[in-house]
Amino acid sequence: MTLKIDRLTKVFATSTALNDVSFTVPTGSMVGVIGRSGAGKSTLLRAINRLSDATSGTIVFNGQNVSGLKGAELRRWRSRAAMVFQQFNLAGRLDVMTNVLLGRLSRVSTLRAALNLYSEEDRAIATAALDLVDMADYAAQRAESLSGGQQQRVAIARALAQEPELILADEPVASLDPRNTRIVMDTLQRLNREFGITVLVNLHSIDLARKYCDRLIGLQGGRMFFDGTAAQLTDGVVRDLYGMESSEAGVENTPLSAVKPVAKMEMAK
Repeated sequence: MTLKIDRLTKVFATSTALNDVSFTVPTGSMVGVIGRSGAGKSTLLRAINRLSDATSGTIVFNGQNVSGLKGAELRRWRSRAAMVFQQFNLAGRLDVMTNVLLGRLSRVSTLRAALNLYSEEDRAIATAALDLVDMADYAAQRAESLSGGQQQRVAIARALAQEPELILADEPVASLDPRNTRIVMDTLQRLNREFGITVLVNLHSIDLARKYCDRLIGLQGGRMFFDGTAAQLTDGVVRDLYGMESSEAGVENTPLSAVKPVAKMEMAK
């Protein structure tokens, strides 16, 4: 299965957040999306999930054009393309298990969900998801009592309960300390490598992007600027992408000749 973004554009009233963005992501990839604040990273992920509709362009997954899906088909797509947010988006007063079970909403009726009448299968899937992120022991604890890192792992478990084929993580470690940052990124990497789930993750940290991602996509002013491997992301490219020296962005010096901006290189197919 492949995710194909073709000439995706998103125009707001006074600005263009995405401008003719195109790339293809093979199944099982872990792709980091980088760029300055306002470059269009979050808009891109929200457009793929269809939380925000693109102005033009297409999103195709495994041969299905998801750009125009509506109703039940759109809900199924959002289940297949799970979102993980920077601010966790948990229901703080609910226990951890109930929060994870919310990931099953696309598969149960509204009435059953409101009455917390989930099936044994739903609960088994939620328990397995919590176990994968090492949070099963906290199932009965209120979400608001957890640390930020623990809450993000619960949010990932909720995404896993959707049984997704694609995880879209929007700045998932931006509010976490270094230890929890490592735990969350290790978790996303494990889901990618051991379970074959395709991951697109927006990251501010160049160091994290280079360490965890097989491929990096750089956005600048809503346009594609870079598409390549971590090794190809040289200090010169970072300087051009961010408008700063590579040392400020945490990038080691590597030969500039190893890479070219996307405008001068063939797009990955």
